Amino acid sequence: MVSAAEQLAANINFSALAKAEELKKRIWFTLGALLVYRLGTYIPLPGIDPTAWEQIFRTQAGGILGMFNMFAGGGIQRMAIFALNIMPYISASIIIQLMTTVSPTLEALKKEGESGRKTINQYTRYLTVFLAAIQAYGIAIGLEGAGNVISEPGWFFRISTVITLTGGTMFLMWLGEQITSRGIGNGISLIIMAGIVAELPSAIAGTLELGRQGALSTGLILIVIVMAFVVTAFIVFMERAQRRLLIQYPKRQVGNRMFEGQTSHLPLKLNTAGVIPPIFASSLLLLPTTIANFNAGQGPAWLTTITTQLGHGRPLFLVLYISLIIFFAFFYTAIVFNPTETADNLKKHGGFIPGIRPGERTAEYIDYVLTRITVVGAIYLSIVCLIPEILISYAAVPFYFGGTSLLIVVSVTMDTVAQVQGHLLAHQYEGLIKKSKLRGRRR
Repeated sequence: MVSAAEQLAANINFSALAKAEELKKRIWFTLGALLVYRLGTYIPLPGIDPTAWEQIFRTQAGGILGMFNMFAGGGIQRMAIFALNIMPYISASIIIQLMTTVSPTLEALKKEGESGRKTINQYTRYLTVFLAAIQAYGIAIGLEGAGNVISEPGWFFRISTVITLTGGTMFLMWLGEQITSRGIGNGISLIIMAGIVAELPSAIAGTLELGRQGALSTGLILIVIVMAFVVTAFIVFMERAQRRLLIQYPKRQVGNRMFEGQTSHLPLKLNTAGVIPPIFASSLLLLPTTIANFNAGQGPAWLTTITTQLGHGRPLFLVLYISLIIFFAFFYTAIVFNPTETADNLKKHGGFIPGIRPGERTAEYIDYVLTRITVVGAIYLSIVCLIPEILISYAAVPFYFGGTSLLIVVSVTMDTVAQVQGHLLAHQYEGLIKKSKLRGRRR
């Protein structure tokens, strides 16, 4: 039997979107905010020579700078005021999440509800400022030592760079929060996705230009296009995959009324860790290569040997890449999902898994199931990131066709579309309620 909600969801169309005024305002606000972000990626830092910096960047584009430039929407290549993007905030969020597992104070705040969440968010903002300031100072020092990029190096340039880049990150953090509350979708995720999507046309044009020059064969370009569609479909399928644990609630009596027992489900995502494992794994592996490139000919011999073996497509790189993805998939899943806490909440509300004793046994069972599906999720992440990685290394395909970028774009798009459908569903419910009230008055 199809529920009313499923019937409404099946009937969602563009005519319903045209009538949903609140949703249209949210969409326009989101587009306007993302436009402001894109404009900021074209405003260069004061005191630098953009042409000289771009020449240096091209020599480092295959390292960690190229990957972060992808997330920053080209902001690092242009050394814009939004060069740090929202990455310090993401790093701060992950660190605070880690701290909640080891700090009793933060763990207590997490259990306090809305007030505790606001306090934790405030701590995250403070840590974001600290991390952004450190990274901005590192960028200022790096720019001063990069040749003729800076016209007047010194403390004034360093302080202005720290203030500008830190202010840019904090503005993007505020903009992301505004999108989440007044727009549609998750603002932080949309900002990252907008940066990747905005640079896709130039990446595609560069790939086609390589084909025109003969550096890439037509067959290889077609393989890349087909691979992008196949990987996208695979990501959609796997991101929607869930393991649903049956939850039953016993009969309960409220006053003189007896309520029948209810049945629900506890959904466990196949990929609970999201896009964090590929991002962390790529960052750690590309860091030695970037350091070696900045110190070309000056570093020790062992560093040169390691960076050579960690080149794209090398066996050592691929083995470490897959190993780190699997490690971070389990590590981050353990952080974001606590089976013991979930089992305690089920026990408090009278819920139980059929055949499993409430409490510790339930936590062990949830942990057992979660571990098994995380194995599949880690393999899925490894496959999605490994195939494009081989193409990037052997065919000089841009980062934008990599597994990490496709994961981010597809995941954020699915989340945003789901929120749009939720708003349309609510709008249609409101319409049905108004119609029923009008009919009641006529009678």
